[in-house]
Amino acid sequence: MSTRKSGLGRGLDALIPKTDRTFQLVAVDRIHPNPRQPRERFDEEALESLAASIREVGLLQPVIVNEAEGGGYVLVAGERRLRAARMVGLSEVPVIVREGQDDRLLTEALIENLQREDLGVLEEAAAYQQLMDDFEFTHEEIGARVGKSRSSVTNVLRLLQLPASIQGLLERGVLREGHARALLGVEDRAYAEHLAKTAAEEGWSVRQVEEAVRARSGTPRSTTRPRAGARPAAIIALEERLQESLGTHVRIRYGPKHSGKISIAFSSLDDLERIFNELL
Repeated sequence: MSTRKSGLGRGLDALIPKTDRTFQLVAVDRIHPNPRQPRERFDEEALESLAASIREVGLLQPVIVNEAEGGGYVLVAGERRLRAARMVGLSEVPVIVREGQDDRLLTEALIENLQREDLGVLEEAAAYQQLMDDFEFTHEEIGARVGKSRSSVTNVLRLLQLPASIQGLLERGVLREGHARALLGVEDRAYAEHLAKTAAEEGWSVRQVEEAVRARSGTPRSTTRPRAGARPAAIIALEERLQESLGTHVRIRYGPKHSGKISIAFSSLDDLERIFNELL
C-alpha cells in the first residue's frame, strides 16, 4: 500500500507551472463545498473504487479551488476526488488555486503536462479523467488536443477500472502497461488480482499473462479449424473491436441460427452513462 501521507501522486508537484497559477497542499477541512454545485448524488460504488485507488497510488490529480472571502477555499471542480480523499482519511489534498474565472489556462496546463516524457500511464489516465470530469472533454477532444486517437485515449482510461491493488503494482513498476491491459480482459476481479500478484512475484512476461487470461476465458490463441462449438474468428474479432471502441470488457455469445447476445461491462453509473453516449 502507498505510504504517501498526503496522497500526492508521483511527480504531481511538477504538474502545474507555478508561473501561471498557485499549486499547493491544503487541509481538507479548509475546502468548502460550492453552493452552486448542481450534483447532489454520487455513485457510492465509484467513490469506493476511487478511494481504494487513492489508498494504493495516491491522489494523482489536484482539485480546483477559489480563495474564499472569509478565508479558506471554495471548491470549483473535483468533488469526487475530494470526497474520496476524505473517505480514506487524507488530512490534506493537492489543489490548484484558480485565478479569475477563465478555465482555459487550467486546461492548457493539464494538456501541457500530458506531454511530459516521465509521465506514468496512471497519471496520464488520471489527467484524461480530470479533463472529462472537470472540463467536460470527450475522448475525441482529448485525443485531438494531445495528438492521439480516440481509441488510444479510451484504452488508457480503462486502466482506471483495474482493482486498486493492480494499479499499485503498475504505478510501482512491478507490472508493465502490457500486463495491465491483458488483465482488463478478466471479468472476475479477484482472479485478476490473483493473476497480477502471481505475475509480479514470478516475473511473468506480458505474453504469459495474456495466455493465462485466454485460458480463463476459454478463448483459443490460434486455430486452423474451428472446434465444434467454438466461436467463429469473425465474432472474436468483432468482440475485440467493440472492447477497444467502448473501453470496457465486451462478450459476444454467438448461438445457433446466427443469433446471440452481447454483454457490455461497466464499473459504475458514470461509466454506464459514458458507454451509452459512445453508442449513440
